[in-house]
Amino acid sequence: MAEPSWQVQIRFRLAERNAKQNAFASIIEQYRRLAQQTKLLKERNASLLKAVGSVRANPSSSTVYIPGTASGEENPVRAAYMASLESQISSLRDELASVYKTQGQNAQRLLAMNETLREKEELSRIESENLRKSREEIDRLRRKVDQHSELMVEKDRTAQVLHDEINTLQLELGQIEERNQILTKDNAKLLQRWLDDKQAQANKMNEAMDFYEDMRSRHQAVVNWRATDGPPAPPSGMPSGNGVRPGESTEPTMTDGQRSRPQTNQDQSPNG
Repeated sequence: MAEPSWQVQIRFRLAERNAKQNAFASIIEQYRRLAQQTKLLKERNASLLKAVGSVRANPSSSTVYIPGTASGEENPVRAAYMASLESQISSLRDELASVYKTQGQNAQRLLAMNETLREKEELSRIESENLRKSREEIDRLRRKVDQHSELMVEKDRTAQVLHDEINTLQLELGQIEERNQILTKDNAKLLQRWLDDKQAQANKMNEAMDFYEDMRSRHQAVVNWRATDGPPAPPSGMPSGNGVRPGESTEPTMTDGQRSRPQTNQDQSPNG
């Protein structure tokens, strides 16, 4: 798995800094060693020159060292040379100690850097795991968004279908209401015609009843005339010469749109 960009950038900057700091480290170290050797050589030369001067000042002393001679008669040049070697050994020991010290410091730094590297690797592993989980969560949310988008498209399609059905039903409802209004008007007309027809039938029935009563009165008058053998008196229900019955007004009386029955005189015969 690729490292995060910020880790790569930090590592690159640290490498640049170390390269800049260590660019002249070897040259500096060589100059330091050269200066140290130069100092030692100067001290050695100074001691040798001092020993030569002392020999010249005391010509009786021997400048050649003979093995087996007494220790009290030491050669000054040899003593100066020994002192120079001892100073070199001391400086080398100091340098070795500094090298050991530097090596220990470098080991400590290496351990610290290894620990830091381990911590960074652990942090990197945790960040990588978090990144993986975040990517999985993003993928899951994207799938969820896609599902919601498809669901919304399906709902929009269903809503459009329902809207079309509602419009169709509203048109059908308008047509049904218009048809109901037409049927209501037709029913009102039919009811009015039926009432008019029934009114006409009632008028015809009234006229038939009047005709029946008239014929019955005439028949009764004929029967009475035959029974008395005399000219029959015109019955109360018979019409006179002008076609109007006695005691009946010339204008018919209307009651609720129907002609009322004629009013007869009070002095009718007992057979009525």
